[in-house]
Amino acid sequence: MQQTPQYIQTCYDAVAAEYAERFVNELTNKPKDRELLDRFAAEVGQLGEVCDLGCGPGHTTAYLNNRGVRVCGIDLSAKLLDEARRHHPNVKFEQGNILSLPRGDDTVAGVAAMYAIVHFTQPELTTAFAEMYRVLQPGGRLLIAFHIGDSCIHVENFLGRPVTLDFFTFGPIAVANELTQVGFAEVEIVERDPYPDVEYPSRRAYLFAKKLQQPV
Repeated sequence: MQQTPQYIQTCYDAVAAEYAERFVNELTNKPKDRELLDRFAAEVGQLGEVCDLGCGPGHTTAYLNNRGVRVCGIDLSAKLLDEARRHHPNVKFEQGNILSLPRGDDTVAGVAAMYAIVHFTQPELTTAFAEMYRVLQPGGRLLIAFHIGDSCIHVENFLGRPVTLDFFTFGPIAVANELTQVGFAEVEIVERDPYPDVEYPSRRAYLFAKKLQQPV
């Protein structure tokens, strides 16, 4: 099954209300995520706009906003963005595609993508990272998070709806190498075990990276 951006959008539009109910407060029970988002917020500071990609119901976007970051949440799903605006009316959100980001070259200070690469095949992953690199200004920071593994998890029921989706897991070293290939430097890997009874039981990876002031 080919998961085009239009297909992904349709799937998440269908489960938007359920997705928001499930995830809008998830950071409350994820101290490591909060710690790393705090670090990211401190690194980007007031350097410029930050894009939170695959923002869903906007919880990560709102968290960064509350720490003084000038942030915009971007997501494919118009219905999820409706939920984001409903829960976080004072935060900026817009519709967009990670594979073709709605920003010019060298225009944003930071990119966060928390579990936003979960539906990408290997070629799409390369495209997504190249887009993140393109829009970051020299010195810009990246934080991505994903499920660790080397598999495709196929579901035909998602959040109680008859929605068919493929979810991909990735190896941290392989992802780090992909980031380096598109130009990122200073790639750092952080891992943690899942929080029991809080989230899907997969080990998690967080990668920090930087777009250098001058290419190597």
